Amino acid sequence: MKQPVYEGQITDVQGILVGQAQNRQAMTGVTVVLADKDGATVGADVRGAAPGTRETDLCRPENTVEKANAVVLSGGSAFGLASATGVMDYLENEGIGVDMGVCHVPIVPAAVVFDLTVGDAHVRPDAAMGMEACRAASAEVAQGAAGAGTGATVGKLLCPLRPDVSPAPGGVGTASITLPGGVTVGAIVVVNACGDVYDLQGQPIGVGHLPDGTPVPAQSLLLGAPLAGREGQNTTIGVVATDAVLTKAQARRMAVCAHDGLARTIRPVHTQMDGDTIFALATGKVASEVSPFQLCAAAAEVMARAVVNAVTMGAGR
Repeated sequence: MKQPVYEGQITDVQGILVGQAQNRQAMTGVTVVLADKDGATVGADVRGAAPGTRETDLCRPENTVEKANAVVLSGGSAFGLASATGVMDYLENEGIGVDMGVCHVPIVPAAVVFDLTVGDAHVRPDAAMGMEACRAASAEVAQGAAGAGTGATVGKLLCPLRPDVSPAPGGVGTASITLPGGVTVGAIVVVNACGDVYDLQGQPIGVGHLPDGTPVPAQSLLLGAPLAGREGQNTTIGVVATDAVLTKAQARRMAVCAHDGLARTIRPVHTQMDGDTIFALATGKVASEVSPFQLCAAAAEVMARAVVNAVTMGAGR
């Protein structure tokens, strides 16, 4: 069985579990990152020009609510945002969320990828699938063609111009790093990028290919040939989490820096055809002091590792 290139999972962060559900025939699914009952300080940074999201305004440092109870990563394009309703229902049933006196209101930011051209475009993640993913939550994270990465593909930049070029598999990937003092930083990512994917040594691992398997990297043609594509049919989304104690502004900075991990591994990234979005969660379970420089460097590194794992494991679908 193929193994991920990098060790660790986002669930190594204290207070974090992951649940996934998928429809393999329709090639779509949901990945839910769950904080424990206390929630986690939340931040977000949206870089792609064609995002599909909910509650990202709430994640801004100046806005009132400090913590999220879960983050939903979903296939199905904008239709997939419906899966967050099931996650809210699950959390409300558990008595989790902001206590408003008459009920608990769970805080559930979400983002989606476009996978409608793979599998069945009329079957999308819904509230029932979101609920199913929550019920499956555990410390073990399936990588590759699982959850929101079930129908993910990469290396699509040339496909509109070259009918003989097919995309490579993407998927879900995760990794973690433990810093001196015991603080852990982990990431999970759904890689469905327009661009090609490279490992940390700069070697292509997820690019378009000809029918005989010959790779056709887009990087060499990017500045020298006309390109075409449809906005919003790609996107890389993820969560970077730590068990350090952070403010909401510090959590957002961690999300900002985690995008550097995408830039190291996906070329091009943050395009007009992607809705690249990263959320950050800080559970506050480890009171140890941590340098913000180390924390942000770790966020970028662990996100890059998660991208490599996603495509490496996705290739085995």
